[in-house]
This record gives sequence, structure tokens and C-alpha cells, in this order.
Amino acid sequence: MNAPKIFPCRANSAELLQASAIPLAMMMIIMMIMVTAPPAFAGLGQDVSSVPADQVQMKGTLRSTQNQAYAVHEIRAATGTVVREFVSPSGKVFGVAWQGPWPPNMRQILASYFEQYQRAAQVRMNSRPGRRPLMLEQPGLVVQSSGHMRSFAGRAYVPDMLPPEVSAEAIR
Repeated sequence: MNAPKIFPCRANSAELLQASAIPLAMMMIIMMIMVTAPPAFAGLGQDVSSVPADQVQMKGTLRSTQNQAYAVHEIRAATGTVVREFVSPSGKVFGVAWQGPWPPNMRQILASYFEQYQRAAQVRMNSRPGRRPLMLEQPGLVVQSSGHMRSFAGRAYVPDMLPPEVSAEAIR
């Protein structure tokens, strides 16, 4: 039986670091693309056809109910978080609400409103640091969110998209 041959490495640590820099740079580029890529799902303000995509993204179960003024599509994620999407008769998601042990992916449920939410939340946090419920009332977007470890809840809606016979209190 032959013993394995061991060859001494003559590269110094700077050469090894330089040799591994290209894969590391490529890995960072891939991660940046993944983080900044537009979401492949929809939510607030989007069409009702986004609901199944949200269900898949959340790896949850879907239950839908209909009343005269709107439909509610409730997605229960495997994590225990429940997201309700409120859909108008015209087929648009006018509000979302959530509750559970983990906050939902806000980029997912706010969809095209996420950037507006993010900017407003940052301004709010900079002006009033500390832990407290987040209450944002912007033109075209209302977000109310609160919680602590293992207990989060909130809602978001577009006031102009509320059906005439529906009040904001219905979004819960």
C-alpha cells in the first residue's frame, strides 16, 4: 500500500488571499443581485392573482372568504404568522394585516409601496429613536405595526383604494 504524497505549499498568505479574491468578489456580486432584485411576488396595491404567489413564497396554507364588499385571503405560514390580504370587488389588494410570532416579509406584503414605507420608517426612527409602535400616515399609504419577541401585529392599507362601503377598521 502506497502512502499518500504530501507536497509542501510554497504560496504565501498574500498569494492565497489574492487567489481567493475573485470568487469572493463574485459571491458578493451575486448576493447584491439577490438582495436588490425586484420581488417575484405581489401584495398591497397589486392584483388578486398575486395571492397564490404570496402563499407559495410564505410556504403557507390559504383560506379565502367573501362578503359583499371585499374578499379576505388568509395565508397561514409554517412559522405561525398569519397574513390577510383584503381584495376589492375590482380585484385589487387594498389592505393587508398580519399577526404572529414573526413579522412578515414587509417587502413582499407591501410590494410597490415598500420603498415609501422604508423611507418614512427611517425618518420616523431617526426623529424618535427607541422601541415603540410604528404609525405611518403618508399620502397614499397607512402602516401601523407593533410587537415584541414572538408577538407581532400590524396592518397597511391604501386609503384611496378602500371600497366605498369599507372602513379602515375592517383591515385587521
